[in-house]
Amino acid sequence: MAIVEIRNLVKDYPLGKTTVHALRGVSLDIEAGEFLSVIGPSGSGKTTLLNVIGCIDTATSGEVRVAGQDVTALKDRALTDLRLHKVGFIFQTFNLIPVLDVVENVEFPLLLMKDLPRAEVRSRALELLEAVGLSGHLKHRPAELSGGQRQRVAIARALVTRPAIVLADEPTANLDSATGEQILDLMRGLNRTQETTFIFSTHDPQVLSYAHRVVHMRDGLLVEAHA
Repeated sequence: MAIVEIRNLVKDYPLGKTTVHALRGVSLDIEAGEFLSVIGPSGSGKTTLLNVIGCIDTATSGEVRVAGQDVTALKDRALTDLRLHKVGFIFQTFNLIPVLDVVENVEFPLLLMKDLPRAEVRSRALELLEAVGLSGHLKHRPAELSGGQRQRVAIARALVTRPAIVLADEPTANLDSATGEQILDLMRGLNRTQETTFIFSTHDPQVLSYAHRVVHMRDGLLVEAHA
């Protein structure tokens, strides 16, 4: 069963007097429980595709269904709820909150959900921080961490809500190969045990070797897909 269904997706951005055609009629089905990698040169539309799936950006035209909901028809509040409960994000730029320590950053999405006991919130955060190897840095703030450590905090935060879909934009870009492999093993374990769907935008051959399917993009179009 497809957890993401995309039909004729177009995304245009105005740029001065011209228009950038970021996505030019993309159609793609992603099955629940897939470990999918999207690859392509810079400017091919990979990040835009992830942003539309994750309801961070809206389509210019076309149909996008995420977890059974037509996101092009949802109001802002419904989009926020869908993002919070169904989707986890791992950004290249981390997007951590500078004034919060490591544990607080990971707990933050759970606090927004407002339906979990405080002990459960703390327990989930600590469990994932141990899994990504950061148990010794719980009280550090982002500025006190290396790039690789900040990326691991971002990964723990993305997984803490136990989302149905995780969108990862170059998730291993700031990690050494050993840490990258550890993180990919963690994600693949969640993919197998909880059937979490992972969608990666990546150039990393290590990530591609883990993927069930690889989709190639160029100039805003899908040009090739293979298992």
